[in-house]
Amino acid sequence: MTRLWGVRPRWRTDVLGDFFCPGCGGDRNYRRQHGRRWLRLLGTPVVPLGPVIGSVQCTSCHGRYGVEALEQPTSVRLGAMLRDAQYTIALALLAAGGTAHRAAREAACTAVREAGFEDCGEAQVLAALAALSGLGGELHDAHGMAGGLAVELHAVLEPLAPHLAQQGRERLLLQGAAIALADGRYLPQEREALAAVGSCLDLPQGQVPALLEAATRAPYENL
Repeated sequence: MTRLWGVRPRWRTDVLGDFFCPGCGGDRNYRRQHGRRWLRLLGTPVVPLGPVIGSVQCTSCHGRYGVEALEQPTSVRLGAMLRDAQYTIALALLAAGGTAHRAAREAACTAVREAGFEDCGEAQVLAALAALSGLGGELHDAHGMAGGLAVELHAVLEPLAPHLAQQGRERLLLQGAAIALADGRYLPQEREALAAVGSCLDLPQGQVPALLEAATRAPYENL
């Protein structure tokens, strides 16, 4: 039976898009909506009441969530962010160690291809490095982080860090360490670059040296 009266919101859609639905556990379409509560008589809105907090509704499960649900990247977006992170770390470590050693170049190119850039060869990696490194390819200057690569590390890694478990953040650091170790021991500038990576990934400062030391005893395949 239809209730004689009641109070329910009336929603209006502001934006359509894609999001990671907490209810479905996957990428779905959403409606971002605002609304107002109405006193209804026999299901018909007759008297407007106060506004309700804006929300996001999944078009698949029809679950309704707070707008903060849009802060979680979709699976597709998260995968792209992770690929960009691996690519940028590879460039940063290659810049820090120099491009003279073939083993380091090969390790960086391998990391880039494994990230999902299968068609990216050494020429493309070196061209991207030249474009981002700036004068001399320096990652730091006397005043701290500087240059295109430093800016790129912050821009790419910091938005990704909150969405990765600590193990995932450690793995990214260790992939950079493998590039640095491809041609021998860490150089001081490589340690600085890896410390910058660890900072951007929000790893505890004291943990980074321990991870770098562990990397010297672990083959790249096991990282």
